[in-house]
Amino acid sequence: MVDPNSKEGIILVDKPRGITSHDVVDIVRRRLKMRKVGHAGTLDPLAEGLLIVLVGRFTKYFPKFVSFDKEYIGIMKLGEVTTTGDSQGRLIKKADLQGIDENKIRKTFAKFIGNIQQIPPMVSALRIKGRRLYNLARRGITVDRPPRPIAIHSLEIIKIDFPYIEFRTHCSKGTYIRKLAEDIGSELSCGAHMVKIVRLKIGPFKLENAVSPDLIDESHLQKITF
Repeated sequence: MVDPNSKEGIILVDKPRGITSHDVVDIVRRRLKMRKVGHAGTLDPLAEGLLIVLVGRFTKYFPKFVSFDKEYIGIMKLGEVTTTGDSQGRLIKKADLQGIDENKIRKTFAKFIGNIQQIPPMVSALRIKGRRLYNLARRGITVDRPPRPIAIHSLEIIKIDFPYIEFRTHCSKGTYIRKLAEDIGSELSCGAHMVKIVRLKIGPFKLENAVSPDLIDESHLQKITF
């Protein structure tokens, strides 16, 4: 049994755009005055939404949390490819959208539903031979990344407002939303990148129950059992 009076548990955090997941961990460490804090699943600085922070002995449950499915809402921009797959990267390719209509977009989106293979982006936190890919990318180094199996359980187009597409997806662990957008853009032969990513759910945990980092205190610790 977990001691109800101990400083441990999980905190559902609504991470704002512009800071890293590690920044959130540092905030929690300062506000709770303890060091044993981690997070379960990175959100890039561009991304916002639900981040689960693990406190105290709950850091040992990291593998459990990262195994959960996720849900995201995002906005991608057609016709532009960037170095990072999002709007914070350098533009490296531009294409017109001639011949691309709503029907073609919907048919292309449908191709990505189900069990597919995805090559992780170079700007991801994945380790290959002990090295973080994003650290290599910052040095201009690109390495081969083997494709990995992922599952796109649902991929719903919310709105098409050329050149932007707003969508919602329910996907398995290990899915990179920026790479999903890039691959859709590649399939459409015009390229694409993400301009907004919001994580709505991690397993049973929802963004609507999360707290802003600047409001965190011990009252937000949740004790759960598996």
